[in-house]
Amino acid sequence: MSLAGWGREALECEAQALRVAGARLGPAFEGACEAILKAPGKVVVTGLGKSGHIARKIASTLSSTGTSAFFLHPTEALHGDFGMLQPQDCLIAVAYGGETVEVVEVARFARRLAIPVIGITGKPGSSLGALCQFVLDGSVEKEADYHNLAPTASSTVAVGLGDAIACAVSRARGFSQGDFAKLHPGGSLGRRLSLVKDHMHPLQDMARVTETADFHAILAAVTSHKVKGRTLGIVAVLAADGRLAGAVSDGDLRRALVTKDAAALKCHAKDIMTTRPKAIAARALALDAVTLMNEQQITSLFVTEGDGGDPTRVVGLVRLYDLLDAKII
Repeated sequence: MSLAGWGREALECEAQALRVAGARLGPAFEGACEAILKAPGKVVVTGLGKSGHIARKIASTLSSTGTSAFFLHPTEALHGDFGMLQPQDCLIAVAYGGETVEVVEVARFARRLAIPVIGITGKPGSSLGALCQFVLDGSVEKEADYHNLAPTASSTVAVGLGDAIACAVSRARGFSQGDFAKLHPGGSLGRRLSLVKDHMHPLQDMARVTETADFHAILAAVTSHKVKGRTLGIVAVLAADGRLAGAVSDGDLRRALVTKDAAALKCHAKDIMTTRPKAIAARALALDAVTLMNEQQITSLFVTEGDGGDPTRVVGLVRLYDLLDAKII
């Protein structure tokens, strides 16, 4: 068999192990998730060796999906860090064989505090399994390793069970894309999931004219009004009651000059404005704003305070340039 063939064989072994683990999920899994949802404190995840790496990953995934969690090194716990466990917390202990002394001791201490203990182990009848209220069976028929020795399929299943917990709990909490973005402000995912309101120019910073403003006043507003040294390229046209009646862009001014020639200089805002400029809700994803601007072949959108696109309820303006600067795309 080729190297690629051996690789496919390993992946198929792990995929099959995950399918079997998924089929086993039942009351214990639901109980574990409910215990996490009900716990007023944090989720503490522990494990040693490779199981420790898996435990760190589970804690990280829980934290990034709306469940406060941290990793507790079991050896450090035995030397003073038991204070990191509090009665309002919940413990997830990872140990494939279920007999790792340090992990078992952490589970035993948690039981003394009446903390819910969730075990991820390949040996449900082990010492760890006996201490857990909820045991998630992570056993595998064989490892993906050719010699059936290295933790491969079993470690994949343990990670998968942790992901399954995090995903189920996150959905139960109603964790949204916006919530995810708040927890990942510095990364590319966070930028892509940021909201329009995070990038818009508020109404008070925008150039504004009345419907009766003449061509020269509009031209001055469009070209001279700058935010951070850059013109917005569009002016809001306000009705007598202060509501947004329309908008005039620098493109509208150029088209008026081409089509009306000298007569354009005698036009007022109401004569050349776009009466229903494109708009997007303030709480829409910034990525959706990019998509809409690309579809409409425009470079700016008015931002509304509600969920709809009524431009009369405008609170700001978002431009394609701003989203490019923010590396949304």
